[in-house]
Amino acid sequence: MGNNLPNLSRFELQCLKLLWDHDEASARQIHAALPDPPSYSTVRKIFERLEQKGAIERAGKDGRAVLYRSRVSRAGMVRKEIGRLLDSLFDGAGAPLLSHLADMRAVDLKDLRELERELARSEGDSGAGREVEDD
Repeated sequence: MGNNLPNLSRFELQCLKLLWDHDEASARQIHAALPDPPSYSTVRKIFERLEQKGAIERAGKDGRAVLYRSRVSRAGMVRKEIGRLLDSLFDGAGAPLLSHLADMRAVDLKDLRELERELARSEGDSGAGREVEDD
């Protein structure tokens, strides 16, 4: 599917995340795995929507139950959702998001150092000379 990843609702993403954890599963199995699930028919409808959007496909059958598998990667969907968040709340800029995450204590200095190492590796070590300073 590449760059044509579908736009998914929160609940569609929640079901897809569970499907990634199971590799292949029926709508009933995902329904059973949901915390505080809606009706089974609602989950079946979500699976129909996910299939229409190209996010999942039928993988076979287990008795009478249809098994599904994801057609989109977890990493690709994470990148897409983060991009949507950045675009909608931060005009595409990542620094304000990091600032909010730090304020919320969702990231700490250790996390930022790891991010710096990842950035240096992805830039071919062009940013290796920069260091995050301790306060």
